[in-house]
Amino acid sequence: MDRALVVVESSEFAKRLIREAGELAAGVDAELKLLATMDKDEYEQDVETMSTIANVEGTSYSPDDVRESGRQFAADLAKSQLEDLDVDYEPLCIVIDDGPEAQEIVATAEKHDCDHIFIAGRKRSPTGKALFGDRTQGVILNFDGIVSVATN
Repeated sequence: MDRALVVVESSEFAKRLIREAGELAAGVDAELKLLATMDKDEYEQDVETMSTIANVEGTSYSPDDVRESGRQFAADLAKSQLEDLDVDYEPLCIVIDDGPEAQEIVATAEKHDCDHIFIAGRKRSPTGKALFGDRTQGVILNFDGIVSVATN
């Protein structure tokens, strides 16, 4: 493993996954990319909220400021979970537009030359997976590298 992508979330389970990925990366001198995702609706709502705040404060915010808040979220999680480890990491944030989230995660991993993805699995029934797809399954099937999935 030279470079790994860790999909970050705020759950305690996902935080433990960041820690585990960090320990593995530190052991093999690999770099981590920590990826926060935002869906398009959430992103647009945050942009609208920041515009409203800007009007009240007499300042300005750009859509990039919303992405920066996602990167900051990933950076804060990394700091809390990796602070005592000797591992290089970079926080990232992407907005999931209309495509499947798994496709965007894989594309981000490929863009950053990652050879490993760490992702927290979600509990779903087989019917739910068939009807709505499964993010983790999509990553496993479409990434040409190692995918580590942790479930609680």
